[in-house]
Amino acid sequence: MKISLNGKVSNVKAVWYEEPVIKMIDQRVLPEAFRIVEIRDTKDLFEGIKNMTVRGAPSIGAAAAYGVAQAKALGADIEQAGKVIKSARPTANDLFFAVDFVLEHKEEAKKYADLYVDSIVERSRLIGVNGNELIGNGKKILTHCNAGALASVDYGTALSPIRMAKESGKKPFVWVDETRPRLQGARLTAWELVQEGIEHKVIADNAAGFLMERGQVDLAIVGADRITKNGDFANKIGTYEKAVLAKENGINFYVAAPLSTFDFSIENGRGIPIEVRSEEEVKEIKGVLISPKESMAYNPAFDVTPNKYVTGYITEYGVFKSSELKMLKDKGKESIIEQIEDI
Repeated sequence: MKISLNGKVSNVKAVWYEEPVIKMIDQRVLPEAFRIVEIRDTKDLFEGIKNMTVRGAPSIGAAAAYGVAQAKALGADIEQAGKVIKSARPTANDLFFAVDFVLEHKEEAKKYADLYVDSIVERSRLIGVNGNELIGNGKKILTHCNAGALASVDYGTALSPIRMAKESGKKPFVWVDETRPRLQGARLTAWELVQEGIEHKVIADNAAGFLMERGQVDLAIVGADRITKNGDFANKIGTYEKAVLAKENGINFYVAAPLSTFDFSIENGRGIPIEVRSEEEVKEIKGVLISPKESMAYNPAFDVTPNKYVTGYITEYGVFKSSELKMLKDKGKESIIEQIEDI
């Protein structure tokens, strides 16, 4: 991703590996600061995923793949390391997919971790290429949470088509949901759009319906953390509301995700485990209490959107309707290496 620091523009990935150290952008401190965190063992990685130093399903998967390679480089029990890494967060499918893939090739763990992450970057780029065809010049796009390069190592999922639209000479405009309670939209998506010079405005989460009803939203594109066999999907809490509003207002609603986010072993959204995070994330903003200390809070990190609200799924293989996901499932029967050759 393009980053401007002290007047110098650089290209930096969200997570990378310099054996035996995993390095990642600390997403907790953006946009106020830019900091690289060094992950030196499985315990560090578990905490980095759990506390959202790294976040976004594909980036979590990349970090997990490197985590297995790191454990091998350090002479640790990589099967146990894989179990620990998988336990960090329950909802994002990429985490489990990546660990299992590298464990299948544990004798050459680093080689296959690199291969996996390279494939995520290429898949994200192709999501951009395919999604760009859906974006007309000057269109106003609503997105929710952060599904950009920070969440996908590079390019992004939901933001990749928007980046490609700008590169192709179009002038996309983005409505950025703030995304309570951790404000990934206001803090991370807006920061990425600033870096890329893409016009946007941050809005309160509950302003989206107002804009849709006034004809100020042409389409919505979001990412996903897990997509089931029938196309139901989990994404950051608040996504379901946006999908229902889009349907009511006749607005196309797209989900952008690579094949690794699809979990065809689950029939529908009822089978997706939903992570519930701490009360403090709701009751505080950066350590400042915003509700009575005596009040309790409930903090589901994700919600599930039924497939009937989804216009299409933007993937590295093209754009699919929920009724066409069988074709995508067949791609999943190939190995990662065969999939890379295919795309």
